[in-house]
Amino acid sequence: MPEYGEDTDVMDALHEEPSSDQGYVTAMSHFYRGEIGRMMVWRQRLDTTTTWAITSTGTIFTVAFSFETVPHLIFFFNLAIVAIMLWIEARRYRFYDAFRARVRMIEAHFLTPVLLREEPKLEGNWRKLVAEDLLVPAFKVSMFESIGRRLKRNYAFIATIILSAWITKIFMHPPNGNEINSASTLYEALAVGAFPSWFVAAIMIGTFVTAASITIYIAKNSTGEITEIGKSSRTNWMG
Repeated sequence: MPEYGEDTDVMDALHEEPSSDQGYVTAMSHFYRGEIGRMMVWRQRLDTTTTWAITSTGTIFTVAFSFETVPHLIFFFNLAIVAIMLWIEARRYRFYDAFRARVRMIEAHFLTPVLLREEPKLEGNWRKLVAEDLLVPAFKVSMFESIGRRLKRNYAFIATIILSAWITKIFMHPPNGNEINSASTLYEALAVGAFPSWFVAAIMIGTFVTAASITIYIAKNSTGEITEIGKSSRTNWMG
């Protein structure tokens, strides 16, 4: 380990050291391996909450369609459970993204020059940025963007399936056995217990519009985890 004087700027000294130094390369390799481990732990936690959402949805579907006497209000609780899972997963995604950002920084500025056997060409004091993030960890995406990304990946599809099943349940098991043959009778069938038709309709439409709006907004304004590559580049990868 090199020794520095009291007046030496450690960050400048480290920046001036050759990246080919064996001790530096070894330390960075272990650091990269550790960050990969952290990232994968949070990635697995994302899969866990998605599994909970799908499992609870499947269970509610089974109960709803197996018993005619079960009111379609059960899908309201299904949406509530999925919304809670989405919130938990979005929070976990922010931690995952924070560690992923470090991993990508190391891959782009350290591993890529080593792989190409060239001097680093990317701009920016990346060592200082990584060091500051280690001292004061910070999220890289907002909660809103995190929710949007998880909606785009999984939960928009889950919400769409739930809403479709909700409508199907009403047609298969209409309240009071009344046949649904028009838009007005469908609207009347939405009412269940103390909840009027307008309330149930507002929940359905509000859920669909909110999920679709956030998903579309994030899709247009966020790059996501992986950038789509061109056909020529894909051809090179495929050989």
